[in-house]
Parts: sequence; structure tokens; C-alpha cells
Amino acid sequence: MKKRILSIVLTFCLCTLLGLAVHADFGSFSGDSDYGGSYDYDFGGGSDYDYDYDYDSDYGGSTFYYVDDYDSGMTINPTMVVIVVVILIGYMVVRRKIAASGSSGSHGTMTAQAAMNPGAARTDESRLKPIAEYSELDASFDEAEFREKLSNLYIQMQNGWTDRDIGSLRPFFTDAMFSQMDRQLEQMKKAGRTNHVERITVLGVTLRGFFQQGGEDHIIAELQTRIVDYTVNDSDGSIVSGSDTIEKFMTYEWELTRTTGSATEQTSGTETVVCPNCGAPVDINASARCEYCDTVLRQETHDWAICAIKGISQISG
Repeated sequence: MKKRILSIVLTFCLCTLLGLAVHADFGSFSGDSDYGGSYDYDFGGGSDYDYDYDYDSDYGGSTFYYVDDYDSGMTINPTMVVIVVVILIGYMVVRRKIAASGSSGSHGTMTAQAAMNPGAARTDESRLKPIAEYSELDASFDEAEFREKLSNLYIQMQNGWTDRDIGSLRPFFTDAMFSQMDRQLEQMKKAGRTNHVERITVLGVTLRGFFQQGGEDHIIAELQTRIVDYTVNDSDGSIVSGSDTIEKFMTYEWELTRTTGSATEQTSGTETVVCPNCGAPVDINASARCEYCDTVLRQETHDWAICAIKGISQISG
């Protein structure tokens, strides 16, 4: 029992510190090791989706500001490197002892890897109000339409990740969240690797509930998907991680936020504003970058944008 607890702690720390090194897909949530326990085939309020939707957003807003500087750097703490090495050694020792005891599984059950590697914790149910009550705040809010849009956005995200260009997705994320995803993609480019996410299917989307905080409305959504995910060396096309044949059943939690008091508008596309720096038209929701002068524009008032993503579980088929 002590070994099991130690293994969980070590794995959690290791995955937290070395996320990009061992994971892939958009935002680096899938990897060679399963995590998070059994795959839940009960999709609750979700529906079955395929990958042929055209994303049609209802994003708006009116007030924005822009920032000329854009911080995309990161620093490496030498002490943290030492800690990572120690954790890695401990992780490998415990992993070998657990593997020696023998355990196996397949998707839909708890594999040895999934039992050893905890996924991110779901948002506590006690924080959430039923999604059905959100219509009291926004009479035009449509649950089925919202789930469909999230399904389409997931496909766009994975395709953009594979194409190594997620610029068109900026309007659908808060600025901080987009910057984090963009840094991860840039690190992969610098490493000379490309992550391929293929055979993408969104199996279900469940809107777990909502809460309000700091002048923002937040919706918690759970997505269950199936993908094939592998990373190749750009120099020779060789696969360095993942598999181009094995399917992965993924469960994610998305947190989306928008300004309290916003209402769903029956319009398509993001709002178009004029770049204050060069005068070019820019499609924007939470934020955007002008393609002509690289000025980053941000809105103080915005519609739904992803502010956080969690990897709940991965089970390989």
C-alpha cells in the first residue's frame, strides 16, 4: 500500500514537472502511459458526435485593449532540475517493483499504468449549479448547440496542433491560456518534432454545471474522445513516441468563462474590430493578434473562451 501511494505521488510530481516531455495532443494531455483509471462510457447529458461539423461561433464583445509586448519566454530553475532527476529515479524504482507484481488491462478497465498514474481531479460538484438553471441568466443559451460547438472546437484544436499553427484559435481562449498552449507548441517546433493527432472522434460532451466568480460566468464541460496520437522527428519522419495505430480514449475537463451579464447572440463568427496600431480588421473574442503588425489585442468584455483544460484520463485501446 505504501508503495502504491508513493508511486502515485511520484508520478503526479513527475508529470507536473515534465508535462511536455511525456505528453502530446493539443495542450499535451495524451502520452505513452495511461492515467486516471477506467474509461467512463456513460456520457450523461452528452451526445455522440462525428468529426464533420463546421464550427459556428456566437462570440461577441465591445471593449478591448491592446498590448505591444508579448512574453513567450520561460526560465529553468537549476534546483528544479535536481528535484526532477531525484523524482525520476524514485519513480523508476517503484514502477519496476509494481510491474514485477504483474497487472494488465484494456480500455474500459483500470490498466496497471492508469492505476499508478492519477489524472487531474474533476471540479468539485459542490461548486456547480445545474446547467439547466443557466437559462435563467441567459434565455438564449442552448445546451445542445453549446455541446456541438465544443465538439467542433476540439476537432479544430487537434488539427491546428498537427499543422503546428494554432493562431486561428486565439479568439476561443483567454489570453493566458492561449499563451501557454502556444509556448508548448513552440517548444515542440524547436525540438524538431511534430505531433500528429488523427482519427479524431468526439464521443460525448457533458455540461456538468456552472458557477460565477469575479464578474465572470464559468461553465465546466467534460469531453470524451477517441484519437490516434504520435510524435515524429521532422528530420526523418521516424516515430519517437505514441503509435499511429493504437487508439486512445481521452477524457478532458474544459472550463470556459465569459463576462457576467453576457447573452448568447444569434450571430455567426467572432466580432471584427479595427487594430488600433495599424487599422487592419481583426476577428476577436477574448484576444487576438493582428496578422499585419503582430499587435496583441485583448477584450475586457468577451463571450465564452476556454480558460483551463484538465486531462482526466487516458485509456489505450
